[in-house]
Amino acid sequence: MVMFIQFAHGLSRHFLYESSIFLCEFVQGVFELRLKQQGEPALVPPAGETPRGSYYLSNLDQNIAVIVQTVYCFKAAEDGGDGTGRNAGNVLRESLAKVLVHYYPLAGRLAISGEGKLAVDCTGDGAVFVEAEADCAMADIGDVTEPDPSVLGKLVYTVPGAKNILEMPLLAAQVTKFKCGGFVLGLAINHCMFDGVGAMQFVNSWGETARGLPLSLPPALDRAVLRARDPPLPEFPHHEFAQVTDADAGDGDGEDATSPPLLYRSFRFTAASIARLKAMAPLEGRGCTAFEALAGFVWSARTRALGVGPTRRSKLLFAVDGRPRFLSPPLPAGYFGNAIVLTSAACAAGELELPERAVRLVRGAVEAVTDAYMRSAVDYFEATRARPSLASTLVITAWSRLPFRAADFGWGPPAAYGPAALPEKEVALFLSCGEEKGGVRVLLGLPAEAMAEFQRIVEEVTAA
Repeated sequence: MVMFIQFAHGLSRHFLYESSIFLCEFVQGVFELRLKQQGEPALVPPAGETPRGSYYLSNLDQNIAVIVQTVYCFKAAEDGGDGTGRNAGNVLRESLAKVLVHYYPLAGRLAISGEGKLAVDCTGDGAVFVEAEADCAMADIGDVTEPDPSVLGKLVYTVPGAKNILEMPLLAAQVTKFKCGGFVLGLAINHCMFDGVGAMQFVNSWGETARGLPLSLPPALDRAVLRARDPPLPEFPHHEFAQVTDADAGDGDGEDATSPPLLYRSFRFTAASIARLKAMAPLEGRGCTAFEALAGFVWSARTRALGVGPTRRSKLLFAVDGRPRFLSPPLPAGYFGNAIVLTSAACAAGELELPERAVRLVRGAVEAVTDAYMRSAVDYFEATRARPSLASTLVITAWSRLPFRAADFGWGPPAAYGPAALPEKEVALFLSCGEEKGGVRVLLGLPAEAMAEFQRIVEEVTAA
C-alpha cells in the first residue's frame, strides 16, 4: 500500500454492467448517510506500561506520511445474539487498549526529530476512538467495494480543524452501529507507521486480542535494521525521484492545471480477462505475472486515453514489498514498519502502444528491486531528502493481495471491506474482488473524454 497524496472527496455512484468487466461511475450524491455521534471522541491508551521517548522511523517511512482510510463491515448475527453491533464498541475499545501494549508507538504522536525527520513521540496518550449510530440499515450505504467518500467518509473519524499531519493521531477508530444490528469499523491510520502488510498484521493482531487469543505474529518494533549507512552509499540511479521536465515533454499530454474535473470508475477484471492480458504480452522465461500484465495494460491504456504525445516521456511508479528481498540482514518476521521500496519505469509514450513493451518495462522495474537496490534507496534519501516526483506519472497502489478478510474480531470475517475514499488523478488502485478468485478491480480517475477512451480500450481487449 502506498499513497503520496490525500484522497478526493464528495462523489457518489451508479453502476453499469459489461461482459467481462464491471464499471462503476461516480456521480453527484444520491444517498445521504446521517450519523449521531455517541459521546465525545475518547483516547484509548495502552492497557499496560509501555516505553516512552522518541521512536525511530526509517527512511522508507518518511515520504508516505498520509492518512489511509479503510472500512470493515460486519453483518448482524442471524440469531440476533452477541454477534450484533450492540457490544461492538466495548469489545473493540477494550481489545484496542490491550493490543496497543504490543504496538505502543501507535499510541504516540508524530513529531519532527532533531535531524529534521519524522519520528514518533511515544507519549502513551492513546489512539482516538469514536462511536456513532446511523439512522439506516447497513445495506443502505451501498456497495462499499466501490468507494463513495460522501458516504464512507462519514464512517471514518477525521480530527476537526487539524492543519497538518502532525496534528492528526497515528490511529483513529470509529465504530458505527446500524439499525439492522450490523456495524462498520472505520480506521484512519498514518501510512508512515506501516505499509499494507504491516497494517493488516496490526488489524489481525487486534482481532486475535478481541477473541482472547495470543498474537500469532508479534510485531518486531526495531526499525534500526533499515538505518542508512554512514556515510550514505547510494549505488544506483533512483529514477523514481526523477522529474519529467519540460524538455522531456515533446507534444502535449492532456494533463495540466486547466484539466477538466475527473470522472471515477472501477473496472473489474475477471481471471479470464487477466489471462487474456498475459497472453497479449508473451515474455521469455517465466512469462508475465498478473500484476505485470495488468499494470502494463493500465499504464498503456491510460497514457493513450489521455492523448499523450508519442514523444513525451511517461513514468510509472509503484511499490515492491521488500520483506522477501532484504537479505543482509533480512527483516525479522513481523517487521512493524514500511518495507516497501518504490520502483519506476519510464519511456516515450509511443512505446506503450506495444503491450509487450509496457509489460517488459514493469517486469524490469520489479526485478531491479534487489537487496543492494533497496539499501541504496535508503541511503539515497539520507543523502538527498528527495521526494518522488509525480509529474507525468501514474502511481499504481496494489491492495489486491492484502488479507482483508482475515480481520476477525469475534464476528467472523467482514462481509465487505475497502478504502473509504477515491484516489487522486495520479493514482490507480488495484483491489481484490472479494471471494472471486483471481479477479482484480482497478479504480482510477480521468477526465470524461479520456475515461470514455480508456473504457473503449479496456472493452477492446477484454471482450470474450
